[in-house]
Amino acid sequence: MITHFSVSRDDSVYEAFPDVTLTADGRLLCVFEECTHHGKRDWTRLALTESSDRGRTWSPKRALTPETNGNPYWNCARITTLRDGRVAAIADHIGTDERSTDLHLLQNYLFLSHDHGRTWAEPVLLPMQGIMPDKLIELSDGRWLIACHYRNPATDCLKVWLWHSADEGKNWTGPVTVADQAGLNLCEVSLLPVDDQTIVALLRENSFKGWDAFKTISHDGGLTWSAPIHFPIPACHRPTAGWLKNGQALITCRLMQGGQGWVGWWTQNALACLTDKDSLLAETREGAHVRIRPLDYDRSPESDTGYTGWAQFDDGEIYIVNYIMDDAPKAQIRGYSMRMDDLVLPTQTRNWHKDAGAHVKAD
Repeated sequence: MITHFSVSRDDSVYEAFPDVTLTADGRLLCVFEECTHHGKRDWTRLALTESSDRGRTWSPKRALTPETNGNPYWNCARITTLRDGRVAAIADHIGTDERSTDLHLLQNYLFLSHDHGRTWAEPVLLPMQGIMPDKLIELSDGRWLIACHYRNPATDCLKVWLWHSADEGKNWTGPVTVADQAGLNLCEVSLLPVDDQTIVALLRENSFKGWDAFKTISHDGGLTWSAPIHFPIPACHRPTAGWLKNGQALITCRLMQGGQGWVGWWTQNALACLTDKDSLLAETREGAHVRIRPLDYDRSPESDTGYTGWAQFDDGEIYIVNYIMDDAPKAQIRGYSMRMDDLVLPTQTRNWHKDAGAHVKAD
């Protein structure tokens, strides 16, 4: 079944919020944050580690950024391998409380590497303002998309917006609103291109009620977006969506069920969710099918887990990274190797679609 590996464990710091990419030269490259604690960022740094053996062993971590002592501080980084082999990382740099509506203090930087993550150019300040950036998304037409969220003072709810570039980041156009609805705190977007013009945005709802994931859909390359639609992953936080080589989609996330408390009460479970194109494009919750598999459980009385990233090798192996406390005094980065038959047995694979509420086997 799922095999666990240690990506990084340093009991002197809190290691959290990882992401991973498969580089063009076949290595796994993981980026994560080092900090005092999830709820205390008086010291932060972004770090990298790499693996040349499919995530079984990992190099000693090294710094991507200088350390900070107080504001501004580094928060969550995302990492992508572009089609030309460059590696792009985006991270937010927050000069005040992350819930601030002062956008000038909610900055994001782009880091680029031309040698598969071994060395990095000086970070570039991006035009987008907000927190929790998504990966740099490269569309089939060559455009780049970047997205994040902030608290909209007009509604006192979280809002997701994006910028796009037709010249590989030299110039940016935006913002474009992806999700903004009074009464919903939509955030932590994961953009999933479906075809040349269609993009699905998977969203966390952050009212701490244990509500579903949400999605919005664009049919014009990200210029306009639908109203939010429920998507049947309950209590979903920080979705990370991508396409598998068999044409289905994988979404990894945290399950945060709501209720009283925070650390030690809500964040014990990480999930791996399997779905398909028809479900992602369905206009109703009832039109979507999702298989939900537990990925890991945090046994610590101060549990904190569930920000994930993943990559897939050419032979189908899926490698996921996650942060978790579990048996460590502070958070650690853990890796997971799995294959499709850990999600669904090959003899039982179905074509999922809505047909009077029935799931019909493939011919």
